[in-house]
Amino acid sequence: MANAPASSAAAPTGTGPSGIGHFRYSGARPADLGEAGAFDDLFWSHKGETVHKWHHYPAIYDRYFGPWRGKAPRFLEIGVSKGGSLEIWRRFFGDDAVIFGIDIDPKCAQFDGQAGQVRIGSQDDPAFLNGVLDEMGGVDLVLDDGSHDSVHIRKTLEVAYPRLTTGGVYMIEDLHAAYWPNFSGGYDAESSFFTDVKRMIDDIHHWYHDRGQEVAATRDYLTSLHVHDSIVVLEKDRVPTPRHTKKGARFA
Repeated sequence: MANAPASSAAAPTGTGPSGIGHFRYSGARPADLGEAGAFDDLFWSHKGETVHKWHHYPAIYDRYFGPWRGKAPRFLEIGVSKGGSLEIWRRFFGDDAVIFGIDIDPKCAQFDGQAGQVRIGSQDDPAFLNGVLDEMGGVDLVLDDGSHDSVHIRKTLEVAYPRLTTGGVYMIEDLHAAYWPNFSGGYDAESSFFTDVKRMIDDIHHWYHDRGQEVAATRDYLTSLHVHDSIVVLEKDRVPTPRHTKKGARFA
């Protein structure tokens, strides 16, 4: 097993700028969240194993993963934690979906075969990750909710994104940790995964500068990149050569 934090869900929990404790909330669903979507409904009504989500995440899940509901996607969740999220994803995607979760914590093996298949190993171990993807028969959707360490996120992307089906979605969450040095990050730090995000934006626009494409994992197959609070979403498709055309009688 490659080096990784002791827990896939490890994160600072203090109340200062390097922690998340001061954002903690206990209570019913807040009214200011607006109309609930499918995942939001499932989350707030959940009574199974423990699941922990930021309130703005469900709407993002609905936006990018919602179109795959009922289509039997192959879904990989990196970071099983307490098992509750796999239960919600099963209800979200339906019985025919292929759902796998991976985690470095051996205790997560207890959830194997319930809402999905669980495999124990490190997300930054290429042999392990490729083995899981082989077992899945490929992957359409990836949710990286693992170590939150920028180094591990980067290594996982290098393996999993090239194997993502064309038209698939790759989502990385809890990227607030990319601002924290103990997660291989920091504000404006070269090691932060947000450095890769900036490079991917430049790669999308490689037609218009002379630096080429720097992120090998997404080369020629990243059509759009969406940045939300603590979440980045990559949409995979073959990138066409950009062209422009003038139309109308004045240009005849």
